[in-house]
Amino acid sequence: MSRLPDPKTESVFQAAGTHPPDTRMAWIPGGAFLMGSDRHYPEEAPAHRVKVDPFWMDRHAVSNAEFARFVEATGHVTLAERPANAADYPGAKPELLVPSSVVFRKAPQRVDLGNHYHWWTYEAGADWRHPRGPGSSLEGLGEHPVVHVAFEDAEAYATWAGKALPTEAEWEFAARGGLDGAEYVWGDEFTPEGRQMANTWQGEFPWQNLLADGFEWTAPVGTFPANGYGLHEMAGNVWEWTTDWYREHGRIEKTCCTLDNPRGGQAEQSHDPSTPQVRIPRRVMKGGSYLCAPNYCRRYRPAARMAQAVDTSTCHVGFRCIARAPALAP
Repeated sequence: MSRLPDPKTESVFQAAGTHPPDTRMAWIPGGAFLMGSDRHYPEEAPAHRVKVDPFWMDRHAVSNAEFARFVEATGHVTLAERPANAADYPGAKPELLVPSSVVFRKAPQRVDLGNHYHWWTYEAGADWRHPRGPGSSLEGLGEHPVVHVAFEDAEAYATWAGKALPTEAEWEFAARGGLDGAEYVWGDEFTPEGRQMANTWQGEFPWQNLLADGFEWTAPVGTFPANGYGLHEMAGNVWEWTTDWYREHGRIEKTCCTLDNPRGGQAEQSHDPSTPQVRIPRRVMKGGSYLCAPNYCRRYRPAARMAQAVDTSTCHVGFRCIARAPALAP
């Protein structure tokens, strides 16, 4: 492994007139790294060299309190709070078209892990204000990451804040914190000296959660140690949206030995290969969540990636923003 940050880079960049939009952002110096993995899930392969330019990134995921300020200022209504357009879902049952979102419900016993309906439920009234279902609230959760936000909601917040959402390559580079090739965002040992480094699932998913990390659902942002770039919870807690349309790494056309600032995919080709019959466009999300467990979803690693339908929000997906220098913006 090699640590990549150049301590001189930030001061040079600031001298050129580019400063962080706010103090809650950390400097990401840019550079080349090995993206993906050949040792884990198929969608992460092949590992390939990528270079990204410098940028700023939120030190933690957008919190409920921050998202509430955005909603108050703009009147934004999230996708989960709006009824679905019946024309977009021909044949759908009327009860599935009401304002709804996806909520995790712990199974009472061991279940078939091939059937996610054992723990996922589509619940009317679940949204960012009611993160654990229609009977819940944000009381005591102001500093927890906002969830039940679809891609368009995250993008709307980023635009309002004068920022942007990261590409998959930018997100993964930042998550690695300068540790090129490390298994996790903090190194190669999952629990160094027995310390829990992220909010994940301990025990047998989806029925037994041992709570060794102290959290059954989300944790307040900034709870777990920052990586080498000063970013918190780049593993676990909540999945985070990126701007890339999903595509398999193996379909990337390599024009040279290192890809320069890749921005992935096309909407019409972004379907999830595990459900080819579903043609809803999907974006890449990164980082894993509090529901990732060794027996089911070891995706609390920087190389891990998932295809998330743009019309779907859940109780374990959030986001954070970046800011590029004007000269570096796409």
